[in-house]
Amino acid sequence: MIKGYIFDYGGTLDTEGHHWGKVLWHSYQRQNVPVTEEQFREAYVYGERTLGNVPIIKPNYTFYKTLDTKLRLEMEYICSSGFWDAGEDEMNRMHKAVLDDVYSEVKMVTDHSRDVLEKLNANYPMVLVSNFYGNVGVVLKEFKLDHLFLAIVESAVVGIRKPDPRIYKLGVEELGLQPDEVVVVGDSFYKDIEPANKIGCKTIWFKGEGWTDKVYDETLPDRIITDIAQILQ
Repeated sequence: MIKGYIFDYGGTLDTEGHHWGKVLWHSYQRQNVPVTEEQFREAYVYGERTLGNVPIIKPNYTFYKTLDTKLRLEMEYICSSGFWDAGEDEMNRMHKAVLDDVYSEVKMVTDHSRDVLEKLNANYPMVLVSNFYGNVGVVLKEFKLDHLFLAIVESAVVGIRKPDPRIYKLGVEELGLQPDEVVVVGDSFYKDIEPANKIGCKTIWFKGEGWTDKVYDETLPDRIITDIAQILQ
């Protein structure tokens, strides 16, 4: 008997299950940023590691400001590494083009996610469990998702990061339920599905475009979806 839901945020509610690296790369392509995918991937990894190790993202940052910061780190790395010989004006122009392109796409996706979650929330309590920078509450308000969750369990706040199963235990505790009464919905197989499964939760894998071509055991999740609306079916 399912009595509650836990949702991941990044990659699940904002990109239709697609890995953020892929989302950004496709925008670089659309906006004709003159770099190869290999060069972009190196810059993306650099940016993510920097943001994970240095508290650049402040608790009051909106998603727009967070994305702005992330993209600037990437593009500055691309230029300083000699991958792209861009002047300041050209880099700023490309940066703004990618920023606005991606933000527009995320706004559209989160609007769809909100419509689905509001219907689900009419019958089930929900908690958010996310690896984020300490500002996910601000981001949820920005996209009008904050009213949907009883609680937020954020890695930067609780000091536990996925794929550590303990972060999902905290989410289950916030719901006040038993693990087998909870469904976890996430886009990352090894950060969401595997740890949630380990503690006894039901799982729904939101399968989109991954960062790698790794093949996962698709018998592990209880369901696989490609559109968040399929949760309601």
